[in-house]
Amino acid sequence: MSWIDRLNTRVAQTPFGRWFRLEGSGAKIERAGSKFTIELRAGLTTFIAMAYIISTNALILTDSGGTCDCDRDLYGPTCDTDPEYSSCLQGIKLDMITATCAISCLACILMGALANLPIALAPGMGLNAYFAYTVVGYHGTGKVSYRNALSAVCIEGIIFFVLSVVGLRQWFARMIPLSLKTATAPGIGIYLAFIGLQSSAGIGLITSSSATLVELGGCPPEYRDANNVCTAHHMQGGPTWLGVLGLMLIGTMLLYRLKGAILIGILIVAIISWPRPTAVTYFPHTPSGDEAFNFFKKVVTFHPIKNTLAEFHWDLSSGDIWIALITFLYVDILDCTGTMFSMAKFGGYMDDRTQDFEGSSMAFLVDSAAIAIGSTFGSSPVTAFIESGAGIAEGGRTGITTIVTGIMFFIALFFAPIFASFPPWATGPALITVGAMMMQNVLQINWKYIGDGLPAFITIIMIPFGYSIGYGLIAGIGSFIFINSVVFVLFKLSRGRIAPPNYEDRDDWIGFVTRGGVKSNIPPWILRLFGKKPATISSTNNSEEDLAEKQVTEVV
Repeated sequence: MSWIDRLNTRVAQTPFGRWFRLEGSGAKIERAGSKFTIELRAGLTTFIAMAYIISTNALILTDSGGTCDCDRDLYGPTCDTDPEYSSCLQGIKLDMITATCAISCLACILMGALANLPIALAPGMGLNAYFAYTVVGYHGTGKVSYRNALSAVCIEGIIFFVLSVVGLRQWFARMIPLSLKTATAPGIGIYLAFIGLQSSAGIGLITSSSATLVELGGCPPEYRDANNVCTAHHMQGGPTWLGVLGLMLIGTMLLYRLKGAILIGILIVAIISWPRPTAVTYFPHTPSGDEAFNFFKKVVTFHPIKNTLAEFHWDLSSGDIWIALITFLYVDILDCTGTMFSMAKFGGYMDDRTQDFEGSSMAFLVDSAAIAIGSTFGSSPVTAFIESGAGIAEGGRTGITTIVTGIMFFIALFFAPIFASFPPWATGPALITVGAMMMQNVLQINWKYIGDGLPAFITIIMIPFGYSIGYGLIAGIGSFIFINSVVFVLFKLSRGRIAPPNYEDRDDWIGFVTRGGVKSNIPPWILRLFGKKPATISSTNNSEEDLAEKQVTEVV
């Protein structure tokens, strides 16, 4: 037995190991294959896959203008020519870096410690763009002020918290048809791969096209126009080929089951990209490259939040703020729900009978609390991140993975120059690899019955093409309701005479939703509060081992 095996055994036998249900801990329901050292590596992998969020989220939210203001009659609506405004924006950017690290740290640690899930939380990348460019507008040119938008985000978090406490959020999750929840994972897999192929958070192999929307790119950055279209030198960009090399290295290492393959691949590409000047450097000799390199050289720095802390303006009289609030609500609830369920499916701790996962109630509570707290820091809504799949692919099965990710975000508060300098072509190969791993769930979709298969397919394609998990689920749910409602009405009116030839092959959605009774939708801690015993859902499998693995309980 190696020293690593001895360490894993000793940690598993401690109260710490039993709380997180490590393999060999003696807990009633252990997480199969979970080991302390693997959890540590998985948490680090998840963080590195998410490291781009630190700088990207800060840049996007800075474009909203934050709390900065200027004389727009003198300098124009966007204040781009005002030197004082530009200086203020630099301060906002540093505030956003700190806010992103702080709320991600807090949310991840709470998720890991309370829900015991390897699902990381951070400000959502789609929601932050909606917040910055649609609600507030570029440099505050929208109809809602930055302070007012933060109030809407805080209200959203409070509403979500109440819905989670009373169990309505869990009930909504159960109402999503099985085929659509299963389709969410491969849809997110393609979404991840699509992001990993682009230039903003990937290897730059796919770029924009004025004729076909997307095309084969791979050109050096200097040959892309303002719309990110390659004007020349296709497939001649060094960063793209370095990213392809990283993808091949990760794939080869995974083939031989080398531990930490994804993490090693990311680090190799990043280290090659840091020196200057090279054809693949992340710090070219340009104004933006010089600024990034000067920030990188600081290595250790800390910037307290000065301009965006608790900057609320509670004015809800405008119709635009209500539109923003409602949009935040429905997009975030579908986005977060879809991500959590797909990660649970990918991690192998989804209950086949109820299609719920252990710790779901506490996970939703943590998510909603993080949204409200994040708004206090000046951030857009926080949500579950699909990059958690990178850590799960490394073997992360418990909340230890997420706690390690949270600790790394805390360290990033002081080492932000390093962690904000992982190039997108270093993390892109990891996203593509995880996307490939998540495609395996497509085999579990009920393709035999078109009423289940077609809505599932629509969900899969609309998640990447609509660039939103929430919009993909909306499309899938809408098509599922229409198709199956027509079938249901015809079946009832004809007393069963008009029905599809293979009607018996459909997923029993009604039976599934009602299985377990009302108690299965109520958070167990509420039942205990009123002296009721939480519902225990057992598997239909006969083996005692499978039965133990698939029971649904809560750690509260």
